[in-house]
Amino acid sequence: MDRYQRVEKPKAETPINENEIRITTQGRMRNYITYATTLLQEKGSNEISLKAMGRAINKTVMIAELIKRRIVGLHQNTAIGSTDITDMWEPLEEGLLPLETTRHVSVITVTLSKKELDTSSTGYQPPIPADQVKPWVENDYHG
Repeated sequence: MDRYQRVEKPKAETPINENEIRITTQGRMRNYITYATTLLQEKGSNEISLKAMGRAINKTVMIAELIKRRIVGLHQNTAIGSTDITDMWEPLEEGLLPLETTRHVSVITVTLSKKELDTSSTGYQPPIPADQVKPWVENDYHG
């Protein structure tokens, strides 16, 4: 692939709900946790959705667990799936044809809610016991 360069396609911008947080590998965990707790505690949201693809999935699971240990009574529902991403490559040398490659990428959506979610869902987790929850303090996270 060193004789090709990837062509950046314009991304189809899908609108993001106010209570939806898209986690990336570059973003800082502390910022995501602060924003999520602000939505749940100060902005009056009853539910947030953490969404991620590929290598950001493990970070998303960690963020969800940390939030659950800071806010009492959060129900969780986790949905996993996958999506195909097509990359276009143009040749850097004469005589080569453009290429198209497709990647199969995992996707996760973690919903945290103050209200009870669908308990029959396979990804449902009840709130953790209140004695395991430590109230949120702004300066707890440094990474």
